[in-house]
Amino acid sequence: MHVLQIAWEYPPHIVGGLGRHVAELVPALAGHDVRVTVIAPRLREGALAEVCDGVEVRRINAPDMPWADYPSFVSATNHVLAQAACALREELGPFDLIHAHDWLATEAAATLKHQWRIPLVATIHATERGRGRGMLHGPAAQRINELEWRLAYEAWRVIVCSHFMAQQLGDYFQTPLDKIDVVPNGVNIGGTPFRDADHWLSFRRRYVADDERMVFHVGRIVYEKGLHVLLDAWPIVTSRIRARLVIAGMGETLDALKAQAAALGIAAQVDFAGFIANEDRDRLYHAADLAIFPSLYEPFGIVALEALANACPVIVSNAGGLAEVVQHGVTGLVVPADSPRALADAITAALSRPDMARSRAAAALREVREYYTWPRIAHATKTVYEQVMGAWHNDSWGKG
Repeated sequence: MHVLQIAWEYPPHIVGGLGRHVAELVPALAGHDVRVTVIAPRLREGALAEVCDGVEVRRINAPDMPWADYPSFVSATNHVLAQAACALREELGPFDLIHAHDWLATEAAATLKHQWRIPLVATIHATERGRGRGMLHGPAAQRINELEWRLAYEAWRVIVCSHFMAQQLGDYFQTPLDKIDVVPNGVNIGGTPFRDADHWLSFRRRYVADDERMVFHVGRIVYEKGLHVLLDAWPIVTSRIRARLVIAGMGETLDALKAQAAALGIAAQVDFAGFIANEDRDRLYHAADLAIFPSLYEPFGIVALEALANACPVIVSNAGGLAEVVQHGVTGLVVPADSPRALADAITAALSRPDMARSRAAAALREVREYYTWPRIAHATKTVYEQVMGAWHNDSWGKG
């Protein structure tokens, strides 16, 4: 089986969970005897053509459109991607199936589906309406929503990462639930990033004093991640326990969060660490006493899964798929979204009983090792492919 995956993000260009998902899924599929070719826009450095982990990767230069809004740029880039895919088909031979990731690949995927008369599988990682908490704010959001609907409509089957996302597609796009497959994200299990106790202590002291507890968050700094809720909770936390908050990542609300911390009088207790490499992210998970993910909207929560894979105790909100990843009181703590008081109470409880927090983290690590591995996710994805190919072979559409 030869699958063409169309993705907006592929290493070295990774912005969020979509890029990380594709980067890990594709080589895992190759390990399950699925021939995969990836085509993606070249939005950062990276060779135009290369073979990585047994996967053929082609990056296409995007058109230069500094004047265009984002949906228009994506549309023009999709046109270039579709043209390049046709040339790639002449070079590498026919594809059996197309797998498109999110609205960013809709137009190219739908064009190729009908031109080649082969089935399309879609993974929808998030929705614009979900990010807007049920609303579409402006013409660009409306266009994105329409492309999401089209992708769900054109796909023979739709993969989502959580039951929450399956319900969203049913509510927003009237996608039949029996057309949707829930396949969670996976994660690579973290190792021990420190050589010895002195190495661990030296790293931890970069961020906190020996008598302080460290609470950590990493991710894109955008409104839906709920970091303003975490800052509102922090004065309550520090009135009860000596702790310091480390926030890593970059994004559009970073300056607003810094201003909020200053206005709350907690700027000295909050370290905005900016962009960090994956190696330092894992070190922070191992050095921290607690990781917090207080999202207002979260289709799955791959960063929480990464924390669990590094045996870090976690607290998450009950937004979206986070409550499917973390079992309250068993593998972490789950609090109501957008509630600073509930979040502060949970942080205090976890920091006050580190033995219980570490016990939950150990249970979470056992679950991650059993359930959230990329070979398992690749096998589930291949099963979807096989189901679609079986239906296609018994259908007259592909033979027209």
